[in-house]
Amino acid sequence: MPSPAAHSGWRRSRAVARGRRPARGLRAAVGRACLGLGLAVCAGSPSAAQGIEALTLDEAVRRAIAGNPSMQQAAAGILRAEALLQQARALSLPSLGASLNTRVIGPVPEFAGESVVPRSQLDTTVGLAVPLLTPVRWLQRNQAQDQVTVSQRAAEDTRRATAVAAAEAYLSIIGLRQVVELNERARDNARDHFEYAQQRYEAGLGSRLNALRAQQELSSDEARVEEARLAVRRAQEALGVLVAADGPVDAAAEPVFEVSPELLTGPEGEAIASRSDIRLVASQVAAAERALRDSWREYLPSVTSLFAPQVLTPSGLFSPSRSWSFSVLAAVPIWDGGDRRGRKRERQAEVDFARAEAVGVELQATSEVRVAREAVQSMERALASARAAAQQAAEVVRITDIAFRAGANTNIEVIDAQRRARDAETGVAIAEHVLRRARLELLVATGQFPR
Repeated sequence: MPSPAAHSGWRRSRAVARGRRPARGLRAAVGRACLGLGLAVCAGSPSAAQGIEALTLDEAVRRAIAGNPSMQQAAAGILRAEALLQQARALSLPSLGASLNTRVIGPVPEFAGESVVPRSQLDTTVGLAVPLLTPVRWLQRNQAQDQVTVSQRAAEDTRRATAVAAAEAYLSIIGLRQVVELNERARDNARDHFEYAQQRYEAGLGSRLNALRAQQELSSDEARVEEARLAVRRAQEALGVLVAADGPVDAAAEPVFEVSPELLTGPEGEAIASRSDIRLVASQVAAAERALRDSWREYLPSVTSLFAPQVLTPSGLFSPSRSWSFSVLAAVPIWDGGDRRGRKRERQAEVDFARAEAVGVELQATSEVRVAREAVQSMERALASARAAAQQAAEVVRITDIAFRAGANTNIEVIDAQRRARDAETGVAIAEHVLRRARLELLVATGQFPR
């Protein structure tokens, strides 16, 4: 946008025409200083007016990870996997149980005048089962252990996705807030130009057409300011949802993403090794491969020993009051109609699927690294060009304004130059925002964010 110096002549002419000191120029300078410092009160931002909470990027990411519902779901997934592991492990450990059985019979059998079996008896039995060889249960225990690891890796990937979403929402607020500041600056300049054109018209030095053109530009800029403020509020609401806040959340400061030269030049394979999604698919492949390798355990016999002491009250004529039994049970699977072969084929399909998914994730990850590196380098060059274009556009505004005051052209050229200057400064803001996003994407692609 045009610099304040480009419109100082308007303010001085207006002050002289009104016969007072140019106090509005001072107030405008104070307003621009407030914008430069990011004070929402001076800029009329709804954040300060409504007391919206402001967070730094680290605080926003930390709160998103701690309170976002997706992270709570991931934690519940880990607890569920651990519970299933505990259940699978319990099947291969000794178990102890007791049973009580009361029997009442009639008529009571007798032998030599004595009851053979009492009319009522209480049979108390305690059973201790000790698995000696349970290959299928061992297989289930190993699979459950692998699923715990997969759940932990999935939680790490959910943490990364939540942090990235919070960071992107945070950067959106900063970028949109810059657009608000640019539009407000353009509106202030358009207001100065309209007031100057109106004064010239009232003094008989200008035309009504020039004043209407300037007023139309002012109205358009005021509409852009409102649209930009609404976009900021929507971004604040989005960030508030991500950090699990009961209301909108604002960005407190512009983050700085440090990108080391190694991230721009290192091998892609090493760059993606620490990514959570790469570790997740690797754990899924490992779990599927071990389940397939352990398929032979289903063909092994299972052996279980059982010790059962018994107390019978009252005892019968031919039944002792106390007794015990010990047995060893062996089960050998002989023929199951192809059930085990079918399960093995299913596990082979799961291995193939997991490997294909891992290849796809690795290809996507390496592509993201290459694109992010190119984006950082390209946007650095684009930002330099955009800043040069903004400086050149400001110089065009200054020259056009001088020519307009000298009567060499109409205010159409001035308005057009202002629009181009505003577009050039907006391009700078957009280039800065895209560069910040590119640096964030590079850190995410290489597994450096979040820490």
